Amino acid sequence: MVSSLENQQAPGVLPWWARDRGFGLFTIITGFIAWVAAGILVLERIELYKNPDYVTSCDVNPWISCGTVMKTEQAGIFGFPNPFFGIVCFAVVVTIGFTLLAGATKLQRWFWICFQLGITAALGLVIWFWYQALYEINALCLYCMVVWTMVIPLFVFTTGRNVLNGVIPAGEGVKKLFREWSWIITAILWLLVAATVILRFPNAFFG
Repeated sequence: MVSSLENQQAPGVLPWWARDRGFGLFTIITGFIAWVAAGILVLERIELYKNPDYVTSCDVNPWISCGTVMKTEQAGIFGFPNPFFGIVCFAVVVTIGFTLLAGATKLQRWFWICFQLGITAALGLVIWFWYQALYEINALCLYCMVVWTMVIPLFVFTTGRNVLNGVIPAGEGVKKLFREWSWIITAILWLLVAATVILRFPNAFFG
């Protein structure tokens, strides 16, 4: 059983986001933002069902167009629109966050492994959607990019939390990396994604 022993023994050593309540707050914020973005996409998708000529709220130009993205095969890889899957998954993330914030600390190691696998799978999907949007669909969805922006720190800090709490075995060097550099790693990944988007669609941003 993982009872967050390190949380209890050395609260000053762990960064706030690696402690149970801090991580709970972190997952609530990131999960809720992603959930709202997915929810907006669901509403937009419903409007498109009702009216194929509907112009979505983020149809800014030929390169930034949720409507264009929603009408592609990649927008329904599960057999139904991806945002429906997203609002369920991010609701689970938010629920887990509230559970931790409420004081749940005796969660089994298998629980954290499953959560890690789920967040890792989410990152894998984000990478796939990123590639599809930039190089296959040739259009961007603003609300999808909000989801990307939230999944990246969710992955980095979930991994860091699990490394620092012993869920994922790691040496002191790896622990120090996550303890001191998680924010920097997140910022670098954000910048890399932003750079690839701008370089791929310069006309969308600079005319």
